[in-house]
Amino acid sequence: MVERTGLSALPLALIPAVVMDTETTGLDTGSDRVVEIAAIRVTDGLADPAAAFQMLVNPGIAIPASSTAIHSITDADVADADDIANVIPRFSQWTGNAVMIGYSIGFDLAILKAEHLRHGLRWNAPRSLDVRHLVELVAEDLPEQSLDTAAAWLGVPVEDRHRALGDAMVALGVFQALVPKLKQRGITTLAQAERSCLERASRYHGEARAGWHDVVDPGRTSPLNVTDYARIDSFPYRHRTGDIMHSPPLSVSGATKMSEALALALRKEVSSVFVNPGTGAGQPGILTERDMLRAIEATGTKALDMPVSRFAAFPLVTVAADEFIYRAISIMARRGFRHLGVTGTDGKLVGALSARDLLKQRADTAVALGNDIDTASSTEELGKVWARLTTVVRALVSEDVDPRDIAAVISRELRSLTQRACELGEAAMQMRGKGPPPQPYTMFVLGSGGRGESLLAMDQDNAIVFGKGDPGGDADLWFAELGAVVADTLNDAGVSHCKGGIMASNSDWRMDAGHWRDVVSQWLSKSRPEDILSADIFFDAKAVHGDDALLDTLSMDALHGAQKAHGFLNAMQLRAGEFTSPVGWFGKWKLEDGRVDLKRAGLMPLFSAARVMALRHGVSEPSTPGRLEAVRAAGIEAAHVIDDLIEAHKILLSAILRQQLRDIEAGLKLGNSMDPSQMTGHDLQQVRWAIDQIPKVRDLLGIPAYG
Repeated sequence: MVERTGLSALPLALIPAVVMDTETTGLDTGSDRVVEIAAIRVTDGLADPAAAFQMLVNPGIAIPASSTAIHSITDADVADADDIANVIPRFSQWTGNAVMIGYSIGFDLAILKAEHLRHGLRWNAPRSLDVRHLVELVAEDLPEQSLDTAAAWLGVPVEDRHRALGDAMVALGVFQALVPKLKQRGITTLAQAERSCLERASRYHGEARAGWHDVVDPGRTSPLNVTDYARIDSFPYRHRTGDIMHSPPLSVSGATKMSEALALALRKEVSSVFVNPGTGAGQPGILTERDMLRAIEATGTKALDMPVSRFAAFPLVTVAADEFIYRAISIMARRGFRHLGVTGTDGKLVGALSARDLLKQRADTAVALGNDIDTASSTEELGKVWARLTTVVRALVSEDVDPRDIAAVISRELRSLTQRACELGEAAMQMRGKGPPPQPYTMFVLGSGGRGESLLAMDQDNAIVFGKGDPGGDADLWFAELGAVVADTLNDAGVSHCKGGIMASNSDWRMDAGHWRDVVSQWLSKSRPEDILSADIFFDAKAVHGDDALLDTLSMDALHGAQKAHGFLNAMQLRAGEFTSPVGWFGKWKLEDGRVDLKRAGLMPLFSAARVMALRHGVSEPSTPGRLEAVRAAGIEAAHVIDDLIEAHKILLSAILRQQLRDIEAGLKLGNSMDPSQMTGHDLQQVRWAIDQIPKVRDLLGIPAYG
């Protein structure tokens, strides 16, 4: 099942593919034979024609003159060539598990299947796409659906036509030119392309009558059970560095003798000590057992009487205590470190992590997930993150990991994607001659990404606050261009443009600190419906790149202002209490297109109520469960409903996440709804219970119930 689930979410431009073509003795898929086979490998969107596979094949029968007239291959050309029984194993080994792509590839697959069976070889149909079918999806009205016509329409050069390698090269060019056109129609992933082709299956009855092979297996887009998913060690995704760090950290002053530091490390049974350089002397460093051994090797026993500052490494690389363990693994693997400092929310050292601590948690998926983003040098490389992330999410779901932890992992990587897009954007601005950022700034995400509750139907919600500059001024225009680069980079990587325009490229979400304060003040004082909508997601903001202090100060001022804005809070409260149950008469679901929108009917009332209660009580905790727990601690009257609301939140997240995983494999557009027909009776009962808890939101908010 790894092959089935590992590629579905990949963007079409990045699928590992082999573009192939055959030349044959004729067009009868049952009796004609292969005389030439060629293919080009495509990796991360890049083809290498110089390493192409190309072989003539002795068909064992005479090549008709009518066929030679097309491809120019004669009996003499293939007289000394291998027969297909020897070519097939070599071709299969060369292609591996790549997706097979070709123009009218159903014919080629049928011919190859017949050759397999004719020679007693096992036939395993590859995952495949027909470029001609994709052309029909975007250009149904072309005068004819030939490779020449498609190439001419798309401006793809045609060379060496009617030879296998030449035709494969043209098919590759057509496929790559189609990708952006397919994206405009909402077809971005491999599974979505497969579904779109299957939905037009009636158009391909002629191919079936001619004996062509099915290009897309209808079973490939059927919903999967979580038992079909790959499994991974979920520990690094469920726990934070603070759970396994050594605390308190072992620190010495820079003037401490090496002998004293060594004795301390031996006594405490640790492999490193942190080194404080002294008041006002910069960031702390680290002295490891390897540093000590190297010092003694270089200077002999004299090193034992020398100060540790001479041999320590500065500055110490740290990771936050609330960071996921898989991210710490990634940092160590990428930078070749064996030790990290651990910091608390105030930035001060609270513990230490060693490679020994993380060794048992090491997992290739954990290392790769962090590295894919942090080392990506292009939009194409960022695009691979989406597929790897869904693979990790599938595995975590299969291990029944708490969906709130899974949502936190998704949110973490969404924020990392945004951060890396900013870094790449700054580099692009430098390349364009725009120079570095003209002002200190913070890029931040809003909504579910800030709360740590993102699921797989992600879109962009981001904004910028910068130091100082008027709207339309030089600084603002620089950040406007950066915001546009970031928005397009994220969109191309799989995080769609926000339909509501909540992106830093939009001037409403890009301002200097002073103008942001004015806008927040207007939201709090006027309390118009559009103000409430904007303020809702703003209060979920989390910094991802730049000077965090800009956002921290703005957020704290906004939180204090909101506590005093009673009219604003009342308006937020009323809005949070407005929802309609998706359960109708006799307990039946109210379906829209066969689905129930669980975000609108359940999640939204929950996180909206938690947000307004947090604002009333001055709670800065970002997550919905965290906010509910914090307001319970404040001693509110309706504390008795909080446990049920927290459990309902967990159940709804799980139901939406599992549906999204099924929809990815089915090639469906992702949303926040569920299809009751695809759920087990037990899961449906849980969701129904969760929905029944949502009216308790009004108890929490202290507003009367209504129908």
